[in-house]
Amino acid sequence: MDWQSESPALWAFLESLHRGEVLTGTVAAIERFGVFVSLDDGPDHPLFPGVGFVTIPELSWRHIAAPTDVVALGQRVSCEFLQFDTYNAEARLSLRALLPDPFQTFADHTTAGQALRGTVVRVLPFGALVDVGAGVVGLVPFQDVRGSPAAGTPEGFPLGAEVPVVVSDIERPGRRVFLAGP
Repeated sequence: MDWQSESPALWAFLESLHRGEVLTGTVAAIERFGVFVSLDDGPDHPLFPGVGFVTIPELSWRHIAAPTDVVALGQRVSCEFLQFDTYNAEARLSLRALLPDPFQTFADHTTAGQALRGTVVRVLPFGALVDVGAGVVGLVPFQDVRGSPAAGTPEGFPLGAEVPVVVSDIERPGRRVFLAGP
């Protein structure tokens, strides 16, 4: 569809937006792939329930099972404008951009060698993922766990268990935390 000629008011509105601009609106529809937002200052979209759209990763810093874990239909929201999606003629938005990043806060206040307690949230063939608070999840590679064979799951890492861990490395660029087991 040629949005520029079919909906000139919509196109002009979207072109006027600037990255980082904060927009407000109402959650108009919740889909498994994201959330449509009817923007306060924007025109109606001819096909979609709202001119704004928030993808799943932009809803929250935490891993979520469904968009309804974060928003509800009819809820008022403030979002940061990311980009103009020219294919769908919509504003791509982010809710999480307006929230503090728990990973950065963790990295600012935690050092290698620091002992923590966390909850095992997932067990993989090569290691355990441990939530050390505020949704920050680190990897405990099984090869680094004392008394554990290189291949195989060591005892002491059942799903949901609270375990002692030590921070071995924080990779800011990759947003990864590496932990060592007891």
